Amino acid sequence: MPKMKTRRAAAKRYKKTASGKIKYKKQGLRHILTKKSTKRKRALRKSGILSPAEQKRAHVLLPYN
Repeated sequence: MPKMKTRRAAAKRYKKTASGKIKYKKQGLRHILTKKSTKRKRALRKSGILSPAEQKRAHVLLPYN
């Protein structure tokens, strides 16, 4: 059976943690930052963890992750 292809768009956005969860960079920190509060921008710097339902979808996109 041939190897399964990884969805490259997903591979660039998601990383797997040591415990098996999938982390991602939060959106909204690229431009139009003046109207966003400092607290909000600081929170956006931290990486997010996908919900269990979204993790199942990500595993389909990343078969070898």
